[in-house]
Amino acid sequence: MLKPQENERITRVGPGTPMGELQRRYWIPAALSSELPERDGEPLRVRLLGEDLIAFRDSEGKIGLVDAFCPHRRAPMFFARNEECGLRCVYHGWKFDRAGNCVDMPSEPPESLFKSKVNITAYPTWEGGGFVWTYMGPPGTMPPPPDYELVRAPETHRYVSKTYEECNWLQALEGGLDTSHSSFAHNLDIQDKTFLRSRDTAPRLEVERTAYGYTYAGIRTLGEEQYVRAYHYVMPAQQMRGRVSGRKGGMEQVPTINGHIWVPIDDTTTWVYNWMYSYTPDIPITHDYAVEFETKYGRGPDDLIPGTFQLKRNRRNDYLIDRAVQRTLTFTGIEGINTQDMALQEGMGPIVDRSREHLGTSDRAIIVMRQLLMEAMHAVENGEAPRATDPSTYSTIRAVDLTIPRLAEWREALKDELVAKF
Repeated sequence: MLKPQENERITRVGPGTPMGELQRRYWIPAALSSELPERDGEPLRVRLLGEDLIAFRDSEGKIGLVDAFCPHRRAPMFFARNEECGLRCVYHGWKFDRAGNCVDMPSEPPESLFKSKVNITAYPTWEGGGFVWTYMGPPGTMPPPPDYELVRAPETHRYVSKTYEECNWLQALEGGLDTSHSSFAHNLDIQDKTFLRSRDTAPRLEVERTAYGYTYAGIRTLGEEQYVRAYHYVMPAQQMRGRVSGRKGGMEQVPTINGHIWVPIDDTTTWVYNWMYSYTPDIPITHDYAVEFETKYGRGPDDLIPGTFQLKRNRRNDYLIDRAVQRTLTFTGIEGINTQDMALQEGMGPIVDRSREHLGTSDRAIIVMRQLLMEAMHAVENGEAPRATDPSTYSTIRAVDLTIPRLAEWREALKDELVAKF
């Protein structure tokens, strides 16, 4: 458990907070590239780490990310004209480029030098892997852009999406790192005795710290075999996992690496960025496969409120739980794997009180993750670089979800599978 003051420290993300300052030392997703499809197109509202911002793709195709309000009279920049490599506030015509420089101030005399003294807050951006990434920390500590295998995978082999979650980012991340809950919450057929995670519901958990966070394995005994889910936690808030390939039934034939990045909107809401890529060169991810995959997880096109990234099944309608289905077919009675996660994570409340927890051996990954975050906050406060800011620490990792002989040591047996190939 955490003390109340520790819980405050690790959950709050606004400017000047310990966790907020830590989050700002990393490149984090600000939007999907698909949300800004056109040069000089419509600006996009972005709220990130408690800050209201506006993203836009300028005439050169580059992404700007600036304060949501004009520095003149604080008029909303969402209504600005996106034109000729800049956003022009429609209140008085002041125009700013993607670096935040004021490049035109038509409401002032032509000879005025005032525009050279005014800037709008702007954050650097970088596009890769279908995401628009941003760095919101001190310029002097900005690390190189992300170098995950995801961003190197061909566009034809990659798919990304996002969903809106109404709770603190940490309890969402903790749900993703918790491997034992999948034996229960994600049991989609309680009569199916072939479901690997239902055959051993108390996995042995091994966690090994690394320069980027940790690698961890949930190990389940299955007769003469062991089922190993070897994941990675990449700081501050990414989980990477593999998918078993070769099962019967269409979509299961595509071998993928997938995961999530949990990005705080503010203290009580979160963007969940979902990603996957096929690691087999001759097997791309088709549109139909992506829709089928997303629908299974409860976030397909028909699962979202139109025009939003919010699920139709949400806390306001109890996620449309079907108690009859829960009694006879699935463990939860809720459709969609990620919908099941959200029901449990959002149901804890906006920020869960961790001082009332009782953690067990299956919570080892969560315990170590909290320790790493606490250590990282101390590092930033002491002027040191936190883990995972150097891309070389995580650029070669890959996750695995496979069965191996019972007596095999998983690190040795899976060492080739755990290395990125793109």
